[in-house]
Amino acid sequence: PSEIPGVSIANFLRAAVQARMAEGEELDATGYYKRLYAKMDMLKIDRKFTARAVNDGFSGGEKKRCEILQMAMLEPKMALMDETDSGLDIDALRIVAEGVNAIRAGARPPGILLIPHYQRLLDYIVPDFVHVLSAGRIVRSGGKELALELEAKGYGWIEDEPVGVKNP
Repeated sequence: PSEIPGVSIANFLRAAVQARMAEGEELDATGYYKRLYAKMDMLKIDRKFTARAVNDGFSGGEKKRCEILQMAMLEPKMALMDETDSGLDIDALRIVAEGVNAIRAGARPPGILLIPHYQRLLDYIVPDFVHVLSAGRIVRSGGKELALELEAKGYGWIEDEPVGVKNP
């Protein structure tokens, strides 16, 4: 994620939330901060975090937590999370996963397409479905057990054919 020196997280998120609102609708400052602080509490993020400039001098874990806070505030219908676990130590991985799980447990959870770098993330965020893509097609589908099998065996055992197609 890009660094934005001079722009606080609170101001960045307020502008993003305002941009998603209907034309002519006003963002109430008191309501905004009440909602922001509730999301931060849910994600176990210290309130001092909002005064920091967006991604400026952030560790990998802080950048990921900021992304999860953005997702919590913007409440998308669908979220694509690509290699969310990349560059995170085990503590940061757990904190980020807890944030994603809190969003998934919320009143309006988004659909999430999670593309992990390692199976380890799936120890914390248990997937509803696991799909393996090859050449732009789903070639295997299953539950969390498929992720464990991939971790143990790699990808070499999977045939490169779409799900539902039988070999002659």
